Amino acid sequence: MGPDDVDGAKLASLARYARARIRESLGGAKAAEPTGPWTAEPAATFVTLRRGDELQGCVGTLERQRPIAQDVSQNAIAAAFYDRRGGRLELSDVDRLTVEISVLSRAEPLAFSNEDEALASLRPGEDGVLLKWHDRRATFLPQVWESLPDRADFLARLKEKAGLSADFWAPDVELSRYRVRKFVDAPAAAGSPA
Repeated sequence: MGPDDVDGAKLASLARYARARIRESLGGAKAAEPTGPWTAEPAATFVTLRRGDELQGCVGTLERQRPIAQDVSQNAIAAAFYDRRGGRLELSDVDRLTVEISVLSRAEPLAFSNEDEALASLRPGEDGVLLKWHDRRATFLPQVWESLPDRADFLARLKEKAGLSADFWAPDVELSRYRVRKFVDAPAAAGSPA
C-alpha cells in the first residue's frame, strides 16, 4: 500500500489509532484498531510526534514489511517512547501531541555520477531522500524541506544524520527518493471536548 492507495479518512483513522496506542501504553483504554481489508495491506509508514513546536519522536519504516495498521502502531510506540530526541511522556500529554502519519511510496534509486548531479536531481518539497554508504544510512521525509529548503544544506544535514561529515562524498554513495501522503492530527484546542 502506497501513498496513492490511502485517502484522508484512512489516514485520519490511522492517526487516531496511533494516539490511542500511545495512550494504551501509558495505562489508558485499549486502542481499537482501524477496520477494513486495507488495514492488512503491507505499507511503509512514519509516525512523527510533536509537543508544541518540539519534536517528541519520529520513527518509521522504509519498506513494506508488515500490515499498515501494525506498522503505524509499532512506529507510534517507538516514536513516543524510544526516540531519544523526545522527553518522557505522561498520560496527560497524549491529547496535547500533534500526530503526523506519512505513508511512503517505494524508494526509487537516483542516477548520478557526482555530488553536483545528485543535488540537481533532488526535488525540494517533494522528495523524501534515503542516503546509503556502506553501513551508514539515513533518511529525511519530504517535510524536512520546510526547514532545509536549500538542496546542499538538505544533503549536508542528511549526511550528518548518517554519521558522516557534512562535506563527505564518495563515488559509491547511494541516494533514493520517495513520495509520501501525510495526515496531521493536531491536538484538541484547550477547553474543547476531545
